[in-house]
Amino acid sequence: MNKPKMATEKGVPSNSRVLMLLGQLERMNGEAMVKDVETARQVTAKILHLIQTQEKSGKEVMSKGSSGMEVILASLESTRDVQTTLNILYILSELLTVGRGRRVGVFVAKGGTGILFQILITASKELPPSEELMLQLHSLLAKVGPKDRKFGVKARLSGALNVTVNLMKQNLQNTKLLLPCLQVLRVYSTNSVNSISLGKNGVVELMFKITAPYSKKNTSLLKVALDALGALLKSKTNSRRAVDGRHVPVLLALYLDWHRNDTRHRHMLIRKGLLVCLRNITNIKLGRKAFIEADGMRILYNSSTECLPVRTLDPLVNTSSLIMRKCFPKNRLPLPTIKSAFHYQLPHIPAAGPVAQLYSQPPGVDDVVDESDDNEETEADTENDTENEEDEKDHRTANDDIETDLNKLHPKKSPGRSYEELRVYERFFLELSEDFQGYNFECSKTASTTSSSSSFSSSSASSRSPRPIIVPTAQALSPKHVPITSSQEDCNPAKEQHTQPSPSAPTHPPPAPLTPLELDTIHLTKDQDKKEEAHIPSPDGHATLSSLTRPPSQGQRIEQELAHVLECVSLEEAGALNAEEEIRGVKQEGSPVNATRHIQSPLLLGGITTRRMGGGGGGGGSNWGSDCGSEGAEDEGAVLEVPDTALLLSLHDPDLYVEMVKGTHSVPQYAEVAYPDYFGHVAPTFREPLVERVYGVQRSKIFQDIERLIHPNDILDKVVYDLDIPSCPVIEDDGESLKFNSQFESGNLRKAVQVRKYEYDLVLNSDINSNHYHQWFYFEVSGMRVGTTYRFNIINCEKSNSQFNYGMQVLMYSVQEAISGRPCWVRTGTDICYYKNHFARSTIAAGGQKGKSYYTLTFSTSFSHKDDVCYFAYHYPYTYSTLKMHLSKLEALRTPQIYLRQDVLCETLGGNSCPLLTITAMPESNSNDHICQFRNRPLIFLSARVHPGETNASWVMKGTLEFLMGTSPLAASLREAYIFKIVPMLNPDGVVNGNHRCSLSGEDLNRQWQNPNPELHPTIYHTKSLLQYLAHIQRAPLVFCDYHGHSRKKNVFMYGCSVKETVWQSNISATSSDLQEDLGYRALPKILSQIAPAFSMGSCSFVVERSKESTARVVVWREIGVQRSYTMESTLCGCDQGKYKGLQIGTRELEEMGAQFCVALLRLKRLTGLHNHQHLLDLESDIIGTQSKVVSCPTTYVMEEDEPSFLEAIDYSAESNDEDAEPENEHGSEVHKSPDHLDQLSDSETNHRD
Repeated sequence: MNKPKMATEKGVPSNSRVLMLLGQLERMNGEAMVKDVETARQVTAKILHLIQTQEKSGKEVMSKGSSGMEVILASLESTRDVQTTLNILYILSELLTVGRGRRVGVFVAKGGTGILFQILITASKELPPSEELMLQLHSLLAKVGPKDRKFGVKARLSGALNVTVNLMKQNLQNTKLLLPCLQVLRVYSTNSVNSISLGKNGVVELMFKITAPYSKKNTSLLKVALDALGALLKSKTNSRRAVDGRHVPVLLALYLDWHRNDTRHRHMLIRKGLLVCLRNITNIKLGRKAFIEADGMRILYNSSTECLPVRTLDPLVNTSSLIMRKCFPKNRLPLPTIKSAFHYQLPHIPAAGPVAQLYSQPPGVDDVVDESDDNEETEADTENDTENEEDEKDHRTANDDIETDLNKLHPKKSPGRSYEELRVYERFFLELSEDFQGYNFECSKTASTTSSSSSFSSSSASSRSPRPIIVPTAQALSPKHVPITSSQEDCNPAKEQHTQPSPSAPTHPPPAPLTPLELDTIHLTKDQDKKEEAHIPSPDGHATLSSLTRPPSQGQRIEQELAHVLECVSLEEAGALNAEEEIRGVKQEGSPVNATRHIQSPLLLGGITTRRMGGGGGGGGSNWGSDCGSEGAEDEGAVLEVPDTALLLSLHDPDLYVEMVKGTHSVPQYAEVAYPDYFGHVAPTFREPLVERVYGVQRSKIFQDIERLIHPNDILDKVVYDLDIPSCPVIEDDGESLKFNSQFESGNLRKAVQVRKYEYDLVLNSDINSNHYHQWFYFEVSGMRVGTTYRFNIINCEKSNSQFNYGMQVLMYSVQEAISGRPCWVRTGTDICYYKNHFARSTIAAGGQKGKSYYTLTFSTSFSHKDDVCYFAYHYPYTYSTLKMHLSKLEALRTPQIYLRQDVLCETLGGNSCPLLTITAMPESNSNDHICQFRNRPLIFLSARVHPGETNASWVMKGTLEFLMGTSPLAASLREAYIFKIVPMLNPDGVVNGNHRCSLSGEDLNRQWQNPNPELHPTIYHTKSLLQYLAHIQRAPLVFCDYHGHSRKKNVFMYGCSVKETVWQSNISATSSDLQEDLGYRALPKILSQIAPAFSMGSCSFVVERSKESTARVVVWREIGVQRSYTMESTLCGCDQGKYKGLQIGTRELEEMGAQFCVALLRLKRLTGLHNHQHLLDLESDIIGTQSKVVSCPTTYVMEEDEPSFLEAIDYSAESNDEDAEPENEHGSEVHKSPDHLDQLSDSETNHRD
């Protein structure tokens, strides 16, 4: 102990009476304390009096620099007198009650807790122990316990646990002493070891003796006792003890008693305490069983329903809801197997991985649910069970996934294959060797480039003789005309090819050049269609990879080929074409928007009767033919007036779409076309804001689910659609149910079950050759009642959170609206939420993890039209046939100045062609200088849609392609600056078959780039080969960008690759030479943040993660050596910054983003100083002046596949968890500052664009 410097300490008055007394007390320490008991009592009593009466005295004792606390503790330790001890305890109690936080900290730091335990042990040895002393000791311990991290350990080691327990056992009726003992016990129990030890000591049973039915007396005692019991029951051992002691029914009875009697809600904390005890007991399987047996579901459901109107009782409702959900018996999905309903046999099975596992499962395995799901560990510790807990991997430290191997971080240009092997890819780069010597630069538009070949011929389609295509709406065929069947298609293999013939084929005069703005001129006549059928595929059905425009010498051969093709067209078809021409001739005189397409119902293709469309309606479900019951003879004369979307949309033609569908191969051999894909989508002009989340919506939905268990008789459980019955998936009924259908390209709905009159559970299909990835949906509904609200629950979602909780809505397309001239997808749905449900995921489906559940996306909607046919989708659909139609129409936009070539890169597993586009500007002439400039333009390589469910990537790509083919000066400059190589759809099979993430191989293609298999992953193998070929000839692209969609973040943003930024985020030591890196990788995203309103620099990340090392972005960066290698992610939801803040994203904004990407490449060209055209600089200043600027914020490092963990906070306190749950951190993982010098590009604020 320090000698008394009490009076001279800085800031302490020298004449302070309390300090003089403390000095006196300090001098007495040791022997004097024991000998001179009376003086010690007097001094401590005076100090106590001063502290009680004068606030400043307490401040003086506790002031910084004062040794008052040491003196008091030393005296407490050395005194043997009960009264002196009590006086000092009173002093401490007074001191620690005020300014509690800091003062208690000082007390703990000076070893006060240990001294209190020492005195407690000593006092307990005296018989009987002093009640007052025990009371004061426990009161003080209760104050300091929560602030002392080692409190539990100290208590256990000193033996204080047993002292407190024995004292309680002897004083059960002495509430004055019992209260502080319980308060201390509550703190003891937070230590798990103590908790188990106390349980063995009979404390759980003791607590149940203290808990009592409703009474106005001793309520604070009961509250503390329940808190202590709740803490004890966190231990599984104690929970078992409580179940064995049959205490679950007791707790429920007590809760019900307090619920009924506490009418003024003054004792909510006691009721909450009882629920917390139940919540902790039900963390174990035995507890859940006991809860169900004691009718807990009904008790809590009824009591919660009564609490709902009182907002202050939300904590009770939320905890009750959590308990009920946990105890809800785990159901199996209503499916025979979780594997896809469609089977596709792979040419060979990979040696290892999920697909191999799928094929190696014994036939008898029930993969929907298995025994391991019901394990004790199921929800072992759901203490922090928030509503949508992230997967365990999200709880790992942020740096776990960062690549730390410097050798892997430095890009290695390792083509991996010899030049001899790669030489075959030369044919895809004809522009690098083209000399244009036979080309007439003065010729008309038709003399410009040709498409390489019949990229998407239907000859291969017809050889498979698919089922005839059923189209929702017919051309105006008179009934006597026979529709074309597949045999007639065989005669006309090039039906779908829209390739300009060479100028010397004098079949028809060329049409005027078309621009996207002249909507009324875009509609092609059948005449023109015939002319465009000129180009013939090679006999094997593959596209001939021909070069640019053929010299005139080939003209006569083409003429002969064309004549041959036209001879094949049957007379009936010719008649049909003539009829169509007549109607179009009349139609095109009117104004484009009012033009209508006369559609007879039904359309007969191949003799199959399809939908009834009488009375201007879009009637019931679809029919597959006689085995499902025919809908009877159709009216021959029924004709619909349908707006011609070809006039509203420059790249859409319904008839051409049908042609494209004929050449598309699907595993289920779809024979139907969905209305939205046939009519097209015209982006609505109105804004669609993010929807406000309704308070308590999730809770009310969960309660409706719980009602199913409590009132099982109210549940219909009627299957109305089931793909597992392939002969007849649409189940006919008495008209009381909706009709569902998903048997069309990109459709995904496996099963629909009517659970209540207006409520349906929907089950999505797994990706083919996989047992999960349920997210994408696209299905048709008909047979609805007008004005009735229907609730749809998609019950087998897998992600632990979704933007549906943050303002996103589903999309709906109404055929009646389309017929009325509004063909568009609109955001719809009320009471939307996404939450964990009671359907168990088997360990097989959850990749070996036990106890996982599926999630439900629920939304409600009503329908405005009688006899409507409506479609619902996860996001704006964009099918493979739509792409083929768009590419075909793009060729019509070509001018003599545009070099456009369309090759077939390869065939997919499913037999679909993967298109490869080359777009650049034609050379000004065939002089050496111009040809040299043409060949030496830097390359830009773009790809999209590797994940089929990310349809937004295709809409962004559509924006890019339309901009590149446009007539604006910017587009012309861009074509002159670069050669674009574009693979617009890397996964056609996945898109066609309605997959969400995989191809037919059952694998995520964006995880195959390191070592793609030419048989299983042909599109990735050949795309990578193109890039390897370019690396070999020293022409690696300047920019590589893969377009994706993002389901859990807002805005548009990029992921890139940087050694420096990766090293900064990890703990690896690196020399300055390791960190030398050109900062050019930041230029493109930086430019985009300045010109594109939807783009957010703050969401971009340039960190290389281990889990991403086989993605396109990382492999192209590391192996091909492309510094600017990116993934561009577009939100599926909307924006929370910039011009579109608070709005859901639509196709207009997505297409605009694709165009802005092109504009950014122009600015990049200036920054990289590749070529300098003077007029470009002028354009540059225009761009900068008119675009909005988004202030860049720090890079957020995020991880987990291409979808980082969910980054926004949602307040679950009002939903299903306790009010003490903390909301998620706004940015999920740490936010890392990026150094200022990385943001060297223009940071000046510019005006917001309108």
